[in-house]
Parts: sequence; structure tokens; C-alpha cells
Amino acid sequence: MSKTLIILSKDKKAHIKTSQIIKNGGIAIVPTDTVYGFAVDAFNVDAQKKVYKIKGRSQKKPLILMTKNLGSVKPIIQIPQKALKIAERFWPGQLTLIFSTTDLGKVISGGRTNIGVRIPNNEFMLKMLEVLNSPVFTTSVNISNKKSAKDIKETLIFDNIVDIIVDGGK
Repeated sequence: MSKTLIILSKDKKAHIKTSQIIKNGGIAIVPTDTVYGFAVDAFNVDAQKKVYKIKGRSQKKPLILMTKNLGSVKPIIQIPQKALKIAERFWPGQLTLIFSTTDLGKVISGGRTNIGVRIPNNEFMLKMLEVLNSPVFTTSVNISNKKSAKDIKETLIFDNIVDIIVDGGK
């Protein structure tokens, strides 16, 4: 792997560069509205596998699907009317809702019958998801069962392992 690109989230083209790397199968570390997260194209199973390997995470533990809006995940999940009301009230935000998967959802999630979905309340993530025009699978930046990265310094253990690290500050 070549050297990891480290870019500030405030950089005017950070969301564009990050979306290009993800779309091309790369692994990004991005700021979210909670902690830093690994992000990969939701439709790239190989990229998902790499994240599991990097973290030392069991594939029995699901990844979270982050999206810019529910429309972009309709092919992947079944959205009941009750859930729409909850989503409208709490999204964007830190709430993850669990939805049943469609047949396509099962394929991209390793056969899971449900997926956790969230619309993050983070300006960088929303811009990046808009440019990417596709949802991403995410999980916290850490070695499995260790403390999640809350600031950029804690993400640097993955320098030269991932393709891009977006510095969102603390």
C-alpha cells in the first residue's frame, strides 16, 4: 500500500477526494458525529472484508450503514412507516435504526437479515455521502474491543494501512 493521504475535513475538496477513494474500493477513516469511523463503499464486499481484517473484528459483528437519506438505501432495506416517523424526528443524528434487509441487502451484508442504518449529523460526512451518491458501511476506528478513536491522534495507528484519514479535529 502507498502512503496514507491525511487531509483536513475543512479542506474544500476533502469530501470529493474521500468519496473518490471509497468509490475506487479504498478504506477511509472519517470523522462522524460520534467517533472516527472506517468507511467503505457499501456495495464493495472486498473493502468490507479488509476493514474486518484491519480491526481484527469478527465478521459476526455487523457494520453500520451510513447514508445521506433513506432513498439511497431503499434497495437494501425494508422501511416500515413507523420507522419513517422516528427517522424524521431523530435524523440526522446519533440514532441507529435496525431495518430488515432486502435480497440485495443480504448479499452486500454477508447474509444478514437486518442492518443498522444511520444518517450522521456531521457536515463532512453528509457532503461526502452526497458526492459519493451511495451509502457506506462504517465501524469505529479501533482494534476490535479496544477504545474507539475520538481524536485524530488515535487514528494514526492505521497510517499506511488505510488509504485516507480525514482530520476532523477533536
